[in-house]
Amino acid sequence: MKRLCLFIVFLSFSAFVQAQSTFAPLNQDYYHLLERYEIQSGKLYQGFHSHIKPYTRKAISSFLNSLENDSTLQFSKIDLTNLEYLKQDNWEFFKQDTIYKKPFWRNLYRQHSDFFHHQETDFDVHVNPVLHFSLGKDNNTSKLTFLNSRGIELRGTISQKVGFYTFITDNQASFPKYVQAQIQKFDAVPQEGYYKDGDTAEPTNVDFIHARGYITFNPVKNINLQFGHDRNVIGNGYRSMVLSDFSPNYLFLKLNTNAWRFNYQNIFAQMTAEVLNADGLRPKKYMAQHHLSFNVSKNFNVGVFETIIFGQRDTLTNNSFDLNYLNPIIFYRSVEQQLGSPDNALLGADFKWNFAKRFSLYGQFVLDEFLIKEIRAGRGWWGNKFAGQLGAKYINAFGIKNLDLQAEVNFARPYTYTQENNFKSYTHYQQPLAHPLGANFYEFIGILRYQPLSRLNFTGKLFYSNYGLDENGLNWGGNLLLDNRTRVQEYDNSIGQGLSTKTIFADATISYQAWHNCFIELKQVFRRTTNSSVDMLYKNTSFTSLTLRLNIAPRLHEF
Repeated sequence: MKRLCLFIVFLSFSAFVQAQSTFAPLNQDYYHLLERYEIQSGKLYQGFHSHIKPYTRKAISSFLNSLENDSTLQFSKIDLTNLEYLKQDNWEFFKQDTIYKKPFWRNLYRQHSDFFHHQETDFDVHVNPVLHFSLGKDNNTSKLTFLNSRGIELRGTISQKVGFYTFITDNQASFPKYVQAQIQKFDAVPQEGYYKDGDTAEPTNVDFIHARGYITFNPVKNINLQFGHDRNVIGNGYRSMVLSDFSPNYLFLKLNTNAWRFNYQNIFAQMTAEVLNADGLRPKKYMAQHHLSFNVSKNFNVGVFETIIFGQRDTLTNNSFDLNYLNPIIFYRSVEQQLGSPDNALLGADFKWNFAKRFSLYGQFVLDEFLIKEIRAGRGWWGNKFAGQLGAKYINAFGIKNLDLQAEVNFARPYTYTQENNFKSYTHYQQPLAHPLGANFYEFIGILRYQPLSRLNFTGKLFYSNYGLDENGLNWGGNLLLDNRTRVQEYDNSIGQGLSTKTIFADATISYQAWHNCFIELKQVFRRTTNSSVDMLYKNTSFTSLTLRLNIAPRLHEF
């Protein structure tokens, strides 16, 4: 790893490094706008492959320019406002700022998207405050829930060659009871990990710091390198069965090669294997992943991927990155076999098809382990572990402008993503790297997005999931942290086995953009969970909240 870091530093100062930009932070609402306009264009944009997220700001600006230059496209007034919002958010790629001298206080918000910025030939910096204030009422407690986040976001470039980004917030929160139950179950705040009790007098309060940052550069024109702490997403769906942003940030080196119709991405990451440890140490594990994407035609894309999760613990709970996995173009499964290693390997494929300038069909398939003879036998062998997704998007639905619909189905068989210990399970900081439910589930999702006015949005979501919980100390295959050698049975395994549980989750959100990236939101959540357990807490939740957020994505607990 030391050699890897020295290699990165060397490239950073290479005379051959190309012009650079940072990435637009992950945000479902923001990326939905980009994806809907790609669908409306009727083709796939060659500058980025939409299931590889996040996108660079430079690629986003090039995409917006391509829309402007397409005379066949007709946008509504609200669409034009949205496109102008996206341009303003990435304004440095559309026009050069004027350098002039004024008192400091008069230099604030010279661009709507930046509290402060400074731009010249060799240096570009953008600084923004980050705020997230929320108050809510959960029917399961008499006290108000809250979220209080304050921080700063900073991004920029040096000599137009090296990009840098940092984001940090200090957070205090009291979440709804069903979220508190999740924190206690995994000893981690969802999407965050480490936390402290915020108030000894009120143990339900939590205090945590969220921080991410990276450097990025292009050693040659078509290859981008990113090194730092952040998250990555692979997929076009609302969920991802390959790699989602549900787990906390992690340290990674990412190489993304975009040439002709191909996009090839490598991620080498260090993650946390276990949290509960008497001496306070958090043992590490590692991930190596590559994903190859190919635009078969102007509107149809297919991709394949491979992931290895590994980490061998010795008597001192130490382990290291196996350098064999640094080869960016080798078949990892063959490396694993040559090493005689029992690392966790996952294979899979995905696709996307945009058609009729209204629709997008997408899907994913993840193969953890299987035997053809057992699949043919149909006996429910535990080792036939796989997961999948199929979904569709419909923009300007039924001829109604700015009404977008989405439907999605996800599933994972019991014991998928699991191994004999947490050093090989598909988790980070005890949270799933893919779907929040882990495994042993199927799920149906329906989403409605409507924008009646340029600054007003309504979003309605409905989730139905059927999954199996463990009870009486038995491992039925849903908890990714359990040793799969403790499985209940070899055969007759099926999705939802164990304590059969059904959850209906509905979310209605009204959002008003008062200023660039400043949102006022009213949210109503209904959550109902049913099973045969009389001891299950918080089966019914009605949660109402009012939120003010600035330069930060909404915090969602949709599980």
